[in-house]
Amino acid sequence: MRLIHSDGYSGFSLSLFHGRQIPPYAILSHTWGADDDEVSFEDLSQYSGLHWAEKPGYKKLQFCARRAAAHGLQYFWVDTCCINKSSGPELSEAINSMYRWYQGAARCYVYLSDFEMRGSNLGSKDWKRLRNSRWFTRGWTLQELLAPQSADFYDATGKHLGDKNTLSRWLSDTTGIPVAVLRDRNWRHNSVEEILSWAQHRQTKREEDGAYSLLGIFDISMSLIYGEGRDKAYRRLFKKIE
Repeated sequence: MRLIHSDGYSGFSLSLFHGRQIPPYAILSHTWGADDDEVSFEDLSQYSGLHWAEKPGYKKLQFCARRAAAHGLQYFWVDTCCINKSSGPELSEAINSMYRWYQGAARCYVYLSDFEMRGSNLGSKDWKRLRNSRWFTRGWTLQELLAPQSADFYDATGKHLGDKNTLSRWLSDTTGIPVAVLRDRNWRHNSVEEILSWAQHRQTKREEDGAYSLLGIFDISMSLIYGEGRDKAYRRLFKKIE
């Protein structure tokens, strides 16, 4: 697992850990902008921060570093730059491990880049706008909601909106996921059909990711075959579930 370390100013570096060597870490849940807007693995590995510090995605790293430091954590994980996506084996390992990484995080920060709270507390109009956040429409964010013991929600300015437990009833109304599942992280008694319904209207950039984003939720591993198409990916998923 590759983690980001901040020097406390504007410098970030990557470190690779294995197994029990992995230190306590925070993890970011967010939605991607355009690929060129995000700070990538190549950016952190090869180039001067003067280049990628101008990217919109740099704000996410700064946010996560500040929150992690406030919680006494030296390391944090952000998918845009902690995975070498040019390596097929590494990408496959990361996707098959991602649920476990969110599950094992000391802190999970949900960063809603398209929502800003207008006052010091959420008002009735805020709740309506919050429901329309892109974060609730993406396939990958389903496991990012389910896996962590807790998840803290923040708006685009870094204001804290609440956590998965305090917001559980509203999150249940918005996502269709039962409150008990959100609080206890236990869906062993929920049917496969019900679990799939939680993901039914969510979207992914690549069609196969609709199936791949459910691997951790069903506690299975599967090879990634981009280009196989949505239907074949789901058929393989269902065969594994059986």
